[in-house]
Amino acid sequence: MARRCGITGKGVLTGNNVSHANNRTRRRFLPNLQESSFFSDILATSIQLRLTVNGIRTIEHNGGLDSFLLSTPARNLPPEALILKRRITRAQAKKAAA
Repeated sequence: MARRCGITGKGVLTGNNVSHANNRTRRRFLPNLQESSFFSDILATSIQLRLTVNGIRTIEHNGGLDSFLLSTPARNLPPEALILKRRITRAQAKKAAA
């Protein structure tokens, strides 16, 4: 499983451990990924995502998963979120037509 946020796209960064003697060894900075589930009102189901804490806060700040994805332009979303956005827009169109 990739260590990448499904909403913000944040991933692994690399850098150096620097000792007191100024020796450098490579290290990885991992994102703070959390398994979280959000309820989609339009899909009427719970959706599990692996997000950074920053991504979780962004979704909650924007009023939930549905409103966040519908208000965010497609060019700003990673592929995983785009698939979810398409599902939500299709379901919303079905509900409007019925």
